[in-house]
Amino acid sequence: MILVQFAVVLVFVFIGARLGGIGIGLAGGAGVIVLGLLGLEVDPATGVPWDVLGIIMCVIAAIAAMQSAGGLDLLVARTEVLLRARPRNITFLAPLVTYFMTVFAGTGQVAFSTLPVIAEVAKESNVRPSRPLSIAVVASQMAIVASPISAAVVAMAAVVEPLGVDYLTMLTVAGVSTLVGCLLGALVATRQGVELQDDPVYQDRLAKGLVRKRERTEFVAKPRALLSLVIFAVALVVVVLYSTAVSDSVALIENPTITRSGAIMTFMLLAGLLIAVLCRIDVGTVITQQTFRSGMSAAVCIIGVAWLGNTFVQGHTDTIEELGGTLIRDYPWMLAVVLLLASALLYSQAATTIALMPVAAGMGVGATTLVASFPAVTGLFLLPTYTTVVAAIELDDTGTTRIGKYLFNHSFMVPGLVSVTAAVAIGFGLAPLLI
Repeated sequence: MILVQFAVVLVFVFIGARLGGIGIGLAGGAGVIVLGLLGLEVDPATGVPWDVLGIIMCVIAAIAAMQSAGGLDLLVARTEVLLRARPRNITFLAPLVTYFMTVFAGTGQVAFSTLPVIAEVAKESNVRPSRPLSIAVVASQMAIVASPISAAVVAMAAVVEPLGVDYLTMLTVAGVSTLVGCLLGALVATRQGVELQDDPVYQDRLAKGLVRKRERTEFVAKPRALLSLVIFAVALVVVVLYSTAVSDSVALIENPTITRSGAIMTFMLLAGLLIAVLCRIDVGTVITQQTFRSGMSAAVCIIGVAWLGNTFVQGHTDTIEELGGTLIRDYPWMLAVVLLLASALLYSQAATTIALMPVAAGMGVGATTLVASFPAVTGLFLLPTYTTVVAAIELDDTGTTRIGKYLFNHSFMVPGLVSVTAAVAIGFGLAPLLI
């Protein structure tokens, strides 16, 4: 029966992947019904990661308020200046931009705003756009595990803090390993594919007039755009300080009345309120922002697919621990492989962390292995169906960023695998030194 139920999970994930976008969440919910009919307990209280959803929704609301005030546009404009200053190095600069924007915002959805700029600067510089676009998307996914306000980091902290790993140490290992991993992935990306002028697909599209130049207009920042950025940045710093203060190893605040996840939600909502009042935005425009729409779509996807995955995992925890415990203890790197594959199915770094990290800890896996393997929850690029992956493919009108004939041989696969593998390897070297 376990094989039948696992097949159900795969089938509905495949259906969702075929539909794309919010379809992955809708298909996940339908799959939960089938698992329930096959005997697994279906309980939204334990199956749906409510803390994850709460954090995502509150962070997205604050970011959308900042975008409404012009803060995100200002950030993108400064990014464009940086990229245009050194266009030949765009394959290295693009992932750095999306990485730090994601660390700052706590969601990879902010990468949407920079992808058109990356594609255009690459074309103007005669650089194959698939190179910077592929690693930029991968970097935006990997940076989630280094962001102090991401739901995945909060979920991971809850697992490793009882094992003696404090919040800042976990972030340090994740940050160093993923950043270096992304830079190594960028190095590989610079060698990926033929040069732009030699690509037959690009030449064909160019001859048909399908390659267009984006109109450049002079950017004029809104009056209080910078203020909105400052408010969000201050809220981020406060969250980091509070999360550190309530961690078990620091314990500056004992028996806190506000949990770490609660602090992220409330401070992000407060940031949104301050932006709305001090920057004098029309709050009705917040829900019309692109970041709000894409973020809420991601939340629905997480509800469906995480509920589907959690229902299966929680229904077979004992079996999974029995089969996997000895293997992972003997070969610790196998945990990273499991996390990588699971993240592609669960469609979320946070959902993967919540579903599998407690199970791994229950198997007796050590803290260093858990922390070192954490970057592997970022394998959303494996299936070319994630929102930023699809956006990058659609934005590249040269046709160089594409899905291969066999689905998995797409532009993001090699840079992504190199980045994650390098990050995990660095983590296994760094974690024992700091923990």
